[in-house]
Amino acid sequence: MNSTPLRALIFDVDGTLAETERDGHRIAFNQAFADAGLDWHWDVPTYGRLLAITGGKERMLAYWQEIDPQAAAAPEAAGLIAELHRRKTAHYVRLVAEGGIALRPGVRRLLEQARGAGLRLAIATTTTPDNVEALIHATLGAGGMDWFEVVGAGDAVPRKKPDPGIYTWVLERMALAPEQCLAFEDSTNGLRAAHGAGLRTVVTTGAYTHHENFDGALAWLDGLGEAGAPATGRIGSQPWSGVVGLNELRQWAD
Repeated sequence: MNSTPLRALIFDVDGTLAETERDGHRIAFNQAFADAGLDWHWDVPTYGRLLAITGGKERMLAYWQEIDPQAAAAPEAAGLIAELHRRKTAHYVRLVAEGGIALRPGVRRLLEQARGAGLRLAIATTTTPDNVEALIHATLGAGGMDWFEVVGAGDAVPRKKPDPGIYTWVLERMALAPEQCLAFEDSTNGLRAAHGAGLRTVVTTGAYTHHENFDGALAWLDGLGEAGAPATGRIGSQPWSGVVGLNELRQWAD
């Protein structure tokens, strides 16, 4: 039994708050490649494979090293990667602003419940601050960023997930201990990062991560669920089906 009260919820963004990868980031990457006159194109399976590498710049460099290691090692490679990433971010922000991406079912409900109960909210992600703001503004409104006390994003720390640095960074700024918080993730890299920072983690698998193994997660579910469309999965080793709310989170955390 954990006697420490739950004080905060810390959320990953891509795949956790919203299904952004397949029809958001992937599309924006391909548009940036076309802008630059490159013949690169990431189809759905290719992008799914590349998601094992966290960070957009890192993902592009790894792909380039696969197809043309000599060019990827050239002095000008870093500049091209940076420019491609800038263009990709602009395309993604536009796509989100046009309403192309929605929050996953249950996310807004849980955020509103947490705010109403006085729980603190934070974000811990590898995506850029611009991407985070675009998604939050488009889905929660102009004041949506104010819902989150701390936003750890992009290059706030030198190493991306599965390194736990971004979670440690967020915890330090909130002045909270890991046992006072729950993390929400959708990938094994995210789970490893959260666990590395000492956080219990609720995993909600998505389009690209449903096949991954999340043993050790506090909860391993296919979503947060809504009335009439319950989430399914397991809590520890026990099967579970229902709607994830604060009561459930507190029970699991205990």
